[in-house]
Amino acid sequence: MAEEQRLSGAVVAGGMVWLAGQVADDATADAEGQTADILRQIDALLAEAGTDKRALVSCTIVLADIADAPAMNRAWDAWLDTGHKPARMTIQAALVDPAWKVEITGVALAPA
Repeated sequence: MAEEQRLSGAVVAGGMVWLAGQVADDATADAEGQTADILRQIDALLAEAGTDKRALVSCTIVLADIADAPAMNRAWDAWLDTGHKPARMTIQAALVDPAWKVEITGVALAPA
């Protein structure tokens, strides 16, 4: 079954936008590049829901290798609106595709 048939990229429910785990379109990129790609996808999903990254209240970042945290943080810091920082957790876990280095999910406030 194709991934698109299995889940939604984002769901608006209960006044919130719930983001599915997002992974890079380009799995050959390093952790910084994969993170930047994922954050671009998150921007697009939030825009489709009528909001943006300033509405994020929580993000969970999964790294296949925690040693990639500095590279991931470089992309995160370049993207982050420092006036609207979400709560964040970063963990290490195996990802479904060994080429993926980063997966990010989050929850944002939906527009009223």
